[in-house]
Amino acid sequence: MHDGARVEITPEILLKAYAAGIFPMAEDADDPTLYWVEPRARGVLPLDGFRVPRRLARTVRADVFTVRSDVDFDAVIAGCAAPRPDSERTWINGRIRELYGALFGQGHVHTVEVYAGDRLVGGLYGVSLGAAFFGESMFHTVRDASKVALVHLMARLRACGYRLADTQFVTEHLAQFGAEEVPRHVYKRRLAGALAQQAHWTLWPGDGSVRGAQALAALEAGSD
Repeated sequence: MHDGARVEITPEILLKAYAAGIFPMAEDADDPTLYWVEPRARGVLPLDGFRVPRRLARTVRADVFTVRSDVDFDAVIAGCAAPRPDSERTWINGRIRELYGALFGQGHVHTVEVYAGDRLVGGLYGVSLGAAFFGESMFHTVRDASKVALVHLMARLRACGYRLADTQFVTEHLAQFGAEEVPRHVYKRRLAGALAQQAHWTLWPGDGSVRGAQALAALEAGSD
């Protein structure tokens, strides 16, 4: 859902928008303009009780991939913007790349990157504000790479003091991990609580030294 209003957005306005519960999108990669989105029902992932399917847990624990963060934002957003088998269109246009690249430079955007050897094969990026993390997009070129990125992201959020993991919408892919839709008024209450606190992304290293078993243990520690 969006109101159709075309706007000029700066990095500062973008942060204020996230704090108010809205975010920008583009119609497609060739459209230079953006519009605001404020879903009636917002997707969130549970920081307590995040579900990791058994087969994926084995892959994570085996450290098939090396997981790093904040190494190559440009490559991650390029991967997220690349055409996919189910769609040739993307909402990530040039202005989106510029805005989130600027916020990456300011420390408000972070990546989780998954490597097979030296090759980037999956990852995700999102916005960090207070103790809220707003997931934007993910990609993979090798099976399970984006799922491994998501597991490591959620473990990092748990370990670093985050209180809200926003997914914007709930997809079938995210539902398997426990993502749920909450009404706008409930989401805004949770958002306000998260923004009143401060998480610290760098409490976990981003150099690939966090192992899969450590990530799974952090998630299990947060489960009832």
